[in-house]
Amino acid sequence: MSAESQSFANHRRWVPGYHFVVFPLLIINFGFAVGAAIRGPTTSTIVAVLTAYALMAVAAYARTFALTVQNRVIRLEERLRLEALLPDELGARVPEFSTKQLIGLRFAGDGEVAAIARRVLDEGIERPDDIKKLVTDWRADHLRV
Repeated sequence: MSAESQSFANHRRWVPGYHFVVFPLLIINFGFAVGAAIRGPTTSTIVAVLTAYALMAVAAYARTFALTVQNRVIRLEERLRLEALLPDELGARVPEFSTKQLIGLRFAGDGEVAAIARRVLDEGIERPDDIKKLVTDWRADHLRV
């Protein structure tokens, strides 16, 4: 993705090895384990179901933990950026932004971030996708998790 320009239409990051290989294989494995346990419930098949479920949970938690850390970094980075870029009266309102709003604002270019930030606060726009759709000068982020 880093070679191509980013926009709302293509900014989501798909990791093929994770999204299209690892997680689907874990789901298939869980299905086979459940099928085996239904056909012949034994201690081994029950343990296989529990292990398959645990593997899916580990994969899901690993993704969730990484996204949580990324969101905390975005929150810090955007608060610092906004405090530096916004006019004083709007800069004083930076603590009012929710993490979701800051996640949406991170793609706004420096030249338009003040206008979008004001609109987000004044209109109470919460959803990151709604905020991202307001951006015309897209600030790419190729380091997403």
